[in-house]
Amino acid sequence: MSVVPSSAAPSSVVPATDDRVFRGRIGRDVRSGHYPVPHRYRLHLAPADPDCLGVAVTHSLLGLDDTLPLRLLPALPDTADGGYDVLGPLYEASAHLYRGPAAAPVLSDGWTGRIVSTHVPDILRDLALRFRGDGPELLPEDRQDRIRAVADLCARSVNAAAQRAGELGLDDTAAHHDPLTVLFAALGSLERRLAHRPYVLGDTLTAADVTVWVTLVQLDTVHRWHLDAAAMERVAGHPALWAYAARLAEGPAFARHLDIDALLARHRAHCRGREAAGAAMRIVDWPSTRG
Repeated sequence: MSVVPSSAAPSSVVPATDDRVFRGRIGRDVRSGHYPVPHRYRLHLAPADPDCLGVAVTHSLLGLDDTLPLRLLPALPDTADGGYDVLGPLYEASAHLYRGPAAAPVLSDGWTGRIVSTHVPDILRDLALRFRGDGPELLPEDRQDRIRAVADLCARSVNAAAQRAGELGLDDTAAHHDPLTVLFAALGSLERRLAHRPYVLGDTLTAADVTVWVTLVQLDTVHRWHLDAAAMERVAGHPALWAYAARLAEGPAFARHLDIDALLARHRAHCRGREAAGAAMRIVDWPSTRG
């Protein structure tokens, strides 16, 4: 394993807070505090959460099992505020009188017993750029702007649009700039990208593919519960996109962390949306349990 330097400095212990996002970074060397050392850090993840699933897949693609151990958490949080008891000491050590949920994901420092980061984009970036295992180059320098653009497309035009459409119901979407139109346009854009190439940005797998794949898992397993059959038929009408999703799901790094039963259990535990007729049949035959 080799490490790549960064000039980013780590965060110190933060004051009392209700819901602090920790933004420490893996730094350049011993002067930066959180510098990249094998076996020093831990990732605490609940892969049934989509943010955690993306981090877990990235970790596996990079081959970091021996360098940066995973601590996998149950699908359902075990505290009333949506946190995990096991993460409580890390939060308490990292923020004086911390009052928010002890939630995952967490990148922690085994040397200090404190949290480095809970901010998913920073965690993903530090995994890809500061710890290099045997995996692909997920954040090539010349594609980082395009990777961010794909992440924004997935967040705003797929996840948020599908969520909004499910909350409104089809009868109400026209009065709210029709989130289904936004969703279908985003899926069409991804379909065109994948019609003649194996990955979202070309011939090699990047972080953009992890983001798109996790987004499609959510769309086909969670959001479909709130979209009617006509909407889901249009969602399914992107053959290259869904063939790509199924192909990636067969890869060990993706299949290892995909537990559809756990994902649905987590969704049911907090979902308050309306159920529609599109929920009965999935587009992809996803694995039902982790391998």
